[in-house]
Amino acid sequence: MSFAGRFSDRADDYAAGRPSYPAEAIDALFDGLGDPGGVVVADLGAGTGISSRLLAARGALVFAVEPNAAMRNAAEPDERVRWVDGTAERTGLDEASADLATVFQAFHWFDHALALREIVRVVRPGGRAAVVYNERDESDPFTAAYGALVRTYQTDDTERRRTDGLETFAAFEAWHGGARRFRFRNSHRLDREGLHARARSTSYLPKNGSDGERLRGALDELFDRFAQHGAVTMAMETTVVIGELGADGG
Repeated sequence: MSFAGRFSDRADDYAAGRPSYPAEAIDALFDGLGDPGGVVVADLGAGTGISSRLLAARGALVFAVEPNAAMRNAAEPDERVRWVDGTAERTGLDEASADLATVFQAFHWFDHALALREIVRVVRPGGRAAVVYNERDESDPFTAAYGALVRTYQTDDTERRRTDGLETFAAFEAWHGGARRFRFRNSHRLDREGLHARARSTSYLPKNGSDGERLRGALDELFDRFAQHGAVTMAMETTVVIGELGADGG
């Protein structure tokens, strides 16, 4: 099943409403790879380039692979980001052309077996791959209330798919010495429109119809209950799972 079109009508909201990633998470990706300015990154499922720009800001050359034209077109330009119309399963990149392959918030959309095979093909022997996810920290009251709304209105099991995809990546047998896992605190401050954009960017929440109208009303009630100084803050945990390829590529 192809999921590439799920965000075609949500690209602008994705660019406006999605959180960034903490500096410590980006540090973990580059740690041990030498000068980031000499690193070539294949960023798979790059979306609107939130992750690609963070990687490029360290000096890396980033090939942002994204099959959805609307998402690519919503990206802010960056001189160190080269956009590629491709999929995680067929990137169009050369063999052993990247030092690091990354997947931010997208691995669950891929055919896992084919994407992992493509990562091994694209990353040089001795290189690295990583999956990064922001997930809600529902020990925070506002974030827990937002999570309850998501579970009330969700239209499919994407949240479970994210967990399953992360574990599949971590268990991949090609990682030399096994995968390493890191967790970092993160947060996202949102005004009222930002909160609505965050929800609209979620492909498994309704945008239109009666359910979409009810969700918008519930979001306004949530904002009014928790906002301080005109904003709410969503608490998150960023998980980074890193796999290293051996010198023989496996």
